[in-house]
Amino acid sequence: MHRPPDLLLRFTRAERWVHRATAVLALACLATAACLYLAPLAELVGRRRLVVTAHVWCGLALPVPLLLGLGFRAVRADVSRLSRFGPADRAWLWAVRARAFRRPAGKFNAGQKLYAQWTLGTMLVLLGTGLLMWLTHLAPTSWRTGATFVHDWLAAAVAVVSAGHIRMALRDPEARRGMRTGWVDRRWAEREHPHWAPAPAADPAPAPAADRGHTVRGGPPPRP
Repeated sequence: MHRPPDLLLRFTRAERWVHRATAVLALACLATAACLYLAPLAELVGRRRLVVTAHVWCGLALPVPLLLGLGFRAVRADVSRLSRFGPADRAWLWAVRARAFRRPAGKFNAGQKLYAQWTLGTMLVLLGTGLLMWLTHLAPTSWRTGATFVHDWLAAAVAVVSAGHIRMALRDPEARRGMRTGWVDRRWAEREHPHWAPAPAADPAPAPAADRGHTVRGGPPPRP
């Protein structure tokens, strides 16, 4: 029987659900925004009041998965990693600029850190400007006009950056498997994230149902 490759646990269940829930809410916000601002889609969908309601509540719920996820140690550890830049990150950016093959990275490379920080920053700005647009009594008309301008153009930028993020994910099936199942191939991890991948465990064992933070080898368990 073919022996599966060595595996590493990259993301726990909590980490994966935070990512999935945030992605679903963000895509819902972008889709409803497109239906509100693009005339062909607005005519096709109709029911503008319902679309507005869905857009508002998806936007208000956008930070909730992350806030709930902070109750899990693995999510807090990832947030800490994503918020810090070190020598390896600067070397990664230099390697990308020089188109070098070897690009040092920990669990997350510098590009992923920049994207995560961009996402968090735009989420907060869009939430703030959206509240000014929704609750008209909070600010004078000039503020609401400025909030609308910032909200609309920043949403367009988010759509472009998100499309790039999805394009990068489609080009890396192993990264998608890590986000889908939590497990990645050890050789992929050593190549793409050499400063994160730990050494393989001494005793082969299949990937357990419970999330663990060490290397395992795939395959059937030994008979007693």
